[in-house]
Amino acid sequence: MVVPTRNRAERVRVVLDALAGQTLPRDRFEVVVVDDGSAAPLAPSGADKLLKHDSPRGPAAARNTGWRAARAPLVAFTDDDCRPEPGWLEAGLRAHRTSPGSIVQGRTRPEPADEPILDRPHSRSIRVDSLGPFFQTCNVFYPRELLERVGGFDERIPTPSSEDADLALRALASGAGAMFAEDALVNHEVVVRSLAEAVRFSTRWRTLPALVARHPEIRPAFTWHGWVWRETHARLLMALAGIALARVHRAFLVWCVPYVTFRRGWRPSALRRALAELPGLAAVDAAEVLVLAWASARERTLLL
Repeated sequence: MVVPTRNRAERVRVVLDALAGQTLPRDRFEVVVVDDGSAAPLAPSGADKLLKHDSPRGPAAARNTGWRAARAPLVAFTDDDCRPEPGWLEAGLRAHRTSPGSIVQGRTRPEPADEPILDRPHSRSIRVDSLGPFFQTCNVFYPRELLERVGGFDERIPTPSSEDADLALRALASGAGAMFAEDALVNHEVVVRSLAEAVRFSTRWRTLPALVARHPEIRPAFTWHGWVWRETHARLLMALAGIALARVHRAFLVWCVPYVTFRRGWRPSALRRALAELPGLAAVDAAEVLVLAWASARERTLLL
């Protein structure tokens, strides 16, 4: 199994401790950690192989380095912000045996102890409760033969945002199947960012229009008939249009209501909280829309 990392020594220790507690006997899997150019030396215990890039090359390159160095016919991927449950590898292997040539996607949930803080502004985690469409590498298994056949991850994708979906879509196009393993469970870290951090984080989504341009079949996975990434983006654009048209007639300001009420609802206490949070959340949504608009123009496709 492969774990890419960069500058996250403490989190890697959490992953490796979880792997040490797997129900699958330890002599039946190997752990390959790939350090993608960390600033400080990384010396995790519990890894069978520690590979290092001299400078950061991105998660796609790190995962390629890892699976190519692994020996097993089935390669499991997770990330350095995850904690696999004890039965993770055993469940993934069991699913693989039922369909040996398929991608196996496991279930991912926010770290249970930290799930309440997902209610805060600028919080983020990952939840995967069903198969596809993005096949996140926080919890996925690939036959080595399939990785070799499609050439692994595309290292031209510089950020951890669409390299996993791109690989899966190429694999599926090659004739591979895919299945969901409910019992292959991984817990994903919950992160709460500052407003500045959340705005900076939005730049990673610049690869999404290229994903759509390369794989138009993924459009139905997005909202508004595949032209808008997040529902909040569509509602923000509608609100901005309402503000602009309010110069003609103030009634157009009602177009702002769907955006204001989307996250918290209509109750008075919820509306008060929504209004307090609105400036920061709108700034992040606007930053994401601008990043996607710029990337859409570059790729000559549209995804906002």
